[in-house]
Amino acid sequence: PLTSHIPPAYVNTTAFQWFHTVDTDRSGFINLKELKQALVNSNWSAFNDETCLMMINMFDKTRSGRMDIFGFSALWDFMQRWRALFQQYDRDRSGCISGAELHQALAQMGYNLSQQFSETLVRRFTVLGGRPGIQLDRFIQVCTQLQSMTQVFREKDTTMTGNIRLNYEDFISGAITRLM
Repeated sequence: PLTSHIPPAYVNTTAFQWFHTVDTDRSGFINLKELKQALVNSNWSAFNDETCLMMINMFDKTRSGRMDIFGFSALWDFMQRWRALFQQYDRDRSGCISGAELHQALAQMGYNLSQQFSETLVRRFTVLGGRPGIQLDRFIQVCTQLQSMTQVFREKDTTMTGNIRLNYEDFISGAITRLM
């Protein structure tokens, strides 16, 4: 376990401090339970399990189900970028992104998707019983999944036409390797 009070090279100082706060079992790693306790939406609700697990899988280079300080520092930077983007489009400061706000955010990220698609995403990812819209955790989940699926698509779209032909198993294989 890391016991030094000086962050290693290439580790964000704030992330280093948070890592030691979040690592409640002092193992030198952050597991799903610890990450979930550390991350909150603007209404102080905990991040959902799916998003936390997705982030651990993205930054767990050892495939052990937990992150070391380097993975956590990369996650910290990732989170700051997504939080800034979320706040940019949460224009009414409700803590939720509406369908219209999501549509604008996706368009700025280069996605040419319909308003109807954005509304469908909002309905799918709105917390049951909560205010309509997508909170930060689900916004990160939606955008990261879109990025992953777009990468799969681009790998197959070698002629850059915006159209691909693939069988069902190729589609599922691409989705599973990127999303799970």
